Amino acid sequence: MATGQAAISHETFHDLPSDRAHYYLRDLLAAVGVLEPYEPRIERITPWLTEQTTPLTPAHRQTIEQFAHWSVIRRLRHAADRDQLTKGAVQGARYQIKKTIELLAWLEHRDTTITDATQTHIEAYLDSTTTSTVTIIAQFTRWLADTGTNTHVSVASLPPSKAAVTMTDDERWRHVRTLLHDDSIRLYVRIGGLFMLLFAQSLTSISRMRADQIDITNPDRVTVAFRHEPVQMPEPLGALLREQLTRRAHASYASRDNGWLFPGGRPGRHLLTENFRGALVDLSIHPHSARHAALFSLATEVPHMILAQTLGISHTNAITWAALAARDWSGYIPHRAAQ
Repeated sequence: MATGQAAISHETFHDLPSDRAHYYLRDLLAAVGVLEPYEPRIERITPWLTEQTTPLTPAHRQTIEQFAHWSVIRRLRHAADRDQLTKGAVQGARYQIKKTIELLAWLEHRDTTITDATQTHIEAYLDSTTTSTVTIIAQFTRWLADTGTNTHVSVASLPPSKAAVTMTDDERWRHVRTLLHDDSIRLYVRIGGLFMLLFAQSLTSISRMRADQIDITNPDRVTVAFRHEPVQMPEPLGALLREQLTRRAHASYASRDNGWLFPGGRPGRHLLTENFRGALVDLSIHPHSARHAALFSLATEVPHMILAQTLGISHTNAITWAALAARDWSGYIPHRAAQ
């Protein structure tokens, strides 16, 4: 590329080895604007899909490719456009495609195509599958109906799981004390875990926070704008945030900074949620349980409309947790107006 023997383009990388060195160079060129932005985790699904569908008949191969590209991968691209794509989402997409391929292979063994499949076929297949597979096949049958591929089969969707709290308040505060005072834990893990345990932030939101969301201009306090309204940080969390900003200023991030509070190893990208999740689980802090415990605790103390406004969660989610905490904040606004 440097000598002009190859074009500086994404197409050139398609013909180069798929290894870490080439991935890094391609990410670097995209980060500095030489190449157009791209999402490698999505792009790598296409060759994998071709390999997975090889055993299928041409008709079924075409069906699964259409479903994968226009439904599953399209959903991933929307998440990537919002900078909300996670490793779990990509793995889930691959799993969804794989389970759908297994259904098509099952039908082929019975000399049936997906266009000719009946409700009896689908129910017979689901008799020996897991709950997660039922959910996946339900999504696939909806796509079949929407595209007119097969309008005679359907699977009822399972009801969404209700909010639940599995971490006690004592456990939550024990984890908070550990993260506040254990200097052997990596700084980004301490800050991310405290944002989750104290302010119910999701790992997805934490990983893509920007440095300008932190305000340290006042020497007596540190504030964080999780959404619009700044929230004052308790100490020593405020001190940890000052240290993180100092490290960013002194470190040589070069092209991979891009304003992220937690810059990642890939040029121009933030730290992945998996970096936070893996480190927290190693400390016996399970993110799902920890965030639910924080939401429950906050919902007992703060009106749901304030939670949604300051923490960046939806009003519906805030109301759900207020109901679970058995707190009725309907009189909050008239009471505030009266004062």
